Parts: sequence; C-alpha cells; structure tokens
Amino acid sequence: MDSIAQRFGRTLVIAPHPDDEVLGAGGLIARLADAGQDTFVAVITKGQPPAFTEASVAAVRDEARAAHAILGVTETLWLDQPAAELSEVPHMQLNAAIGETVRTIRPDTLVLPFLGDIHLDHQLIFNSAMVAARPRQADYPRQVLAYECLSETNWNAPYLTPGFLPNVFVDISATLERKLEAMQAFKSQLQPAPNERSLEALRALAILRGATIHRAAAEAFVNIRQVS
Repeated sequence: MDSIAQRFGRTLVIAPHPDDEVLGAGGLIARLADAGQDTFVAVITKGQPPAFTEASVAAVRDEARAAHAILGVTETLWLDQPAAELSEVPHMQLNAAIGETVRTIRPDTLVLPFLGDIHLDHQLIFNSAMVAARPRQADYPRQVLAYECLSETNWNAPYLTPGFLPNVFVDISATLERKLEAMQAFKSQLQPAPNERSLEALRALAILRGATIHRAAAEAFVNIRQVS
C-alpha cells in the first residue's frame, strides 16, 4: 500500500466551486484513490438565478461527476450554498453546513482552499471549515492542509493578504495526467493557453512544484495543523 494512505487517512477535500478540488488537489485525490483510501469532495456552493441558469448549473455538476469518476472520488457532497453570495449568508448557516459535513464524514485529513485567495467565497469557506475542524472533542481532523488554486491563490494582494508559502508537497508524478484529464472534463471552465485555467498552465505549475522537491510533478499545500 502507498504510504500516503497512512499519512492522510480518510480525506475530505473542500471545494468552494466545482473544479477547485481538481485545480488544487486533483493529483492527491487520484493518488489516495489508487492507494485504496476513501476520499470525499464537498462542493460548497451552487449557482443561483439570475446569475446562473438551471441548465448551466446542471452542466457543471455533470462535469464534476465525470471529473470525480476519473480521479476515483469515493463520494461527492453538494452543500448548495449560494455561489458568489456567501457574504450575504449568515455565518452561522455556513458554519453549520460545513460542520455537519465534517461530523458526517469524520475525516482524518481536511483539505481546504487557502485563506489568502482573492475570491471571497474561498476566504469565508476556509474560516467556516476551520470552525468545523476545531478540536473540541476526541474526534477531529488530525491534519489540515490548504491548497493553491490557479486564478485565485496567485492573485492575492502582496504584503496585504496572506501569501501562499507551501511547506507540504505531494508527489503527483504518477497521477498528473489523471488530474489533467479530470480538468479537461470541466469543458465549461477550461480555457485555452495562456489563460491560467488552461491545461498548459496547470501542467506548468505541477512541474514547477515538482522541481522544488526534485520530482517530475507535485502539488503544494500549506500545513495548517498536524497532530501525530
């Protein structure tokens, strides 16, 4: 068994919007699946009219299901909070939705969007997930990591908001192509190069992160908490 299964255990990846989980942790998800480890994805938001049509929302969810099948996700959970409107949602509501998901899944590892992302949904979801992950009882996530998301993490305001300074790297040399295949399933979200939401940009980032640890490809994370 790949030792990553023991290091991560039962894993829950929090995605503010469909495709964030692929951009930030698709290689990790595939590697955990290959190692026989249960991995869950919680998609927090859902597009609401008039900004999003029912047809467009359904199409993106179909894309997400296809992507998750490629990666080997055990189960996808849809929390249906309003996309791009979380600032209007009572914080208690978001806390409760994510908290219930964490209590139901009982992950050993929780993987979150980064607090410094430019999208406010990402910031609010990070904070609510940290509330859910508080060690207030014996059963809580022992490992909490934050991932980087192209077009969000890289557009923070230098010196004014937290910078993404990774200190955890996961070798995805064997699963990079699956990550890219999963992203390709998101036809409505994928853009041609040199857009940062292109397959070329995603591959380039993986190669860069891999070179940092002398590997062919990697995903990078910030370690928020680790209990051994």
